[in-house]
Amino acid sequence: MTTTEHSYETAPALIGTLRKYQHTASFIGLLGLALTIAGYFMSSPQQFFRSYLVGFWLWLGAGAGCLLLLMTQYLTGGAWGVMIRKPLEAGAKTLYLFVLGFIPLLLGHESIYYWTTPEGQSDKVIRAKELYLNVPFLWGRWVIYSVFLAGVTYVLVKWSQREAETKSMDFSSKLEKLSAPGIPLFFLLMTFCAVDYLMVLEPHWYSTVYGFMIVIGWCLTAMALVVATLAVLSRFEPFNHALTKKHLHDLGKLLLALTMLWAYLQFSQLLITWSGNLPEEIIWYIKRWNGGWGWVGLILLFGHFAFPFLLLLSQSIKKNSRTIAMVSIYIVLVHAVDVFSLVEPNFAKSIEDIHFSMSVLDVLAPIGFGGLWLAMFFRNLQAGSLLPLGAPDLQKALNHGKSH
Repeated sequence: MTTTEHSYETAPALIGTLRKYQHTASFIGLLGLALTIAGYFMSSPQQFFRSYLVGFWLWLGAGAGCLLLLMTQYLTGGAWGVMIRKPLEAGAKTLYLFVLGFIPLLLGHESIYYWTTPEGQSDKVIRAKELYLNVPFLWGRWVIYSVFLAGVTYVLVKWSQREAETKSMDFSSKLEKLSAPGIPLFFLLMTFCAVDYLMVLEPHWYSTVYGFMIVIGWCLTAMALVVATLAVLSRFEPFNHALTKKHLHDLGKLLLALTMLWAYLQFSQLLITWSGNLPEEIIWYIKRWNGGWGWVGLILLFGHFAFPFLLLLSQSIKKNSRTIAMVSIYIVLVHAVDVFSLVEPNFAKSIEDIHFSMSVLDVLAPIGFGGLWLAMFFRNLQAGSLLPLGAPDLQKALNHGKSH
């Protein structure tokens, strides 16, 4: 049995459920952000900005990952992406607000970025990079990143709406043509973005795979959030009959592939650094293998890769909406540990200062930004149909996995 026209409408019960989730997430997010801001006055400006960066980067990445996956779906087609196209749009639309989250980091740059301080500017290595490492240029690059992320999202969403209204292949073609250059440009700009806000926390260190590693982590977070959302949507019209086990299986395989790719890039960076054994390169790992940080590395090795890898090998787990949702939520939580490990160890000034530390703000900031992101996400899901009605491969996707 195929999905018919009358079943395309979103069930009122689903709208009510999404609204309830939106209000709950708003409360949690506002409370978390309020407590995080209070931490600015109760702890120290540096700790506030460190925790702010952890929370902000995790959830900025969720929105950016949704945008990249959305462009990938438009470019490649396939039944796997039709079911999640609208959730991906809802996630990407959070970028309208989240690109403004860079501003506090830019205003408080001396509290977190050593290279912007008078002491850092006197460092001969940093002075040699002053053509790139200067604050006015950093502001300029933020404008470029923001215009790209918000602008591409706006155009894709607008054309998607026009596609649904007109059922015209012209807009389907435009979506594909914009996504083709959009994907490589995304990787290029977001690599620079990762350098500007994360890599320069250790200004003497560099890595050629860092940008790809960050972007794949974003995609993994975005895919996990969208798959977990399907567990909610699958209980209501139109997803209760439009979503099949084959769709979940395909999305589970993509989660597995992204998990493996994240691990591969992590290993590639480690292997290159290990073989080179250069003082300016190994400092990044010295800070993450000593003073108690080695346990975080083990959590990432087994918790971020081995455990989800083994779980996602199972077809039965991938085909069950409840179990694949639980795995997806777990992936988001453990990726928060990854972002924490990318930020916090950089602030050890010397080898003697390396020791594991975690502030309560490192928990509150991700919760605050997460609540805000989810509130916007659930609100965006309530606007319009949850199926891309104008997509040329919609009917094929609706019948995906129903023929056998």
